[in-house]
Amino acid sequence: MSDVFSTRVLNITSGSAESVVDLTRDCEAFLREAAGGRDGLLNVFVPHATAGVAIIETGSGSDDDLLAALHTLLPADDRWQHRHGSPGHGRDHVLPAFVPPHATLPVIGGRLELGTWQSVCLVDTNRDNPDRQVRLSFLG
Repeated sequence: MSDVFSTRVLNITSGSAESVVDLTRDCEAFLREAAGGRDGLLNVFVPHATAGVAIIETGSGSDDDLLAALHTLLPADDRWQHRHGSPGHGRDHVLPAFVPPHATLPVIGGRLELGTWQSVCLVDTNRDNPDRQVRLSFLG
């Protein structure tokens, strides 16, 4: 049975352009307080129908490559049945099928266990809603 469950909501402004926002430092700061050196799991959850969480390399172009790939897979045009908002907004509602709204990650000794080049990122293609929440939950 777990000894600790702790949660925090981050308020993120992703801007008016498609974006990949690195949340790794926020996750690490939360774990310094919540994990107390324990092993456990960090769950990262985005309670939005048009955003997701990805574990990718950032800063070397991979974040831009991800957005380009999503634009190829999910073009912002008039093909979508879901038609409110800016043109092509329906594709934003399909995004979570490709980039899920959650990730669960191992925490060892209170530290996030990511690979050398991995980062925890919010992926947001919705230009109509720049204000996002991300819930971090530690179970350990």
